[in-house]
Amino acid sequence: MTRIFDEAGRAVPVTVVEAGPCVVVQRKTAASDGYEAVQLGFEPLPPTRLNQPELGHFLSRNVEPQRYVREFGVGAGEELEPGTQVTVEIFRPGQLVAVTGTSKGRGFQGGVKRHGFRGGPASHGSKVHRTPQSAGATDAQRVFPGKRGPGHMGAERCTTKGLQVVGVDLERNVLLIKGAVPGPRGGLLEIKAQTPAQAEQGSDE
Repeated sequence: MTRIFDEAGRAVPVTVVEAGPCVVVQRKTAASDGYEAVQLGFEPLPPTRLNQPELGHFLSRNVEPQRYVREFGVGAGEELEPGTQVTVEIFRPGQLVAVTGTSKGRGFQGGVKRHGFRGGPASHGSKVHRTPQSAGATDAQRVFPGKRGPGHMGAERCTTKGLQVVGVDLERNVLLIKGAVPGPRGGLLEIKAQTPAQAEQGSDE
């Protein structure tokens, strides 16, 4: 993350994201696949790093092998032929987007950090400061599913919706997105456009 200054001189926190260029690997249609979608590939990969079925998926469409392949829904009228490049020019400043990534892994954490438990008394010899106390009902002889407690935290797929694009650098294929996005530096992100109504309802385009 870094910051930029708007016309009024106010600091705006932004995340710098290298967005593409991505290449169209496959265009799925309702006639052939039952739904409308497009497969996008990112980051070229040597053919020797793929097995034969994976390599054939690219060669049959005359597309250079890609390290990452993700599928996005599109409209029925959008014609995207395999090999077409998709760059940051599809975004514009002021546009709202939903960013999906893998959150930072925190390892095994206690209930205070993982769920925000307030902890026990800090004085009078309680000796219970960050312990989550009882594990549940005693008559059931088991812990019910979904019980909040210590455990693995982070490293999960999550989406931050309603983020705003504040800058587009066409030469370097870079997006400046206001605020923080999921995941560590160098993580893989999926960026989808949103309308203001979709951002309020929590849906993607």
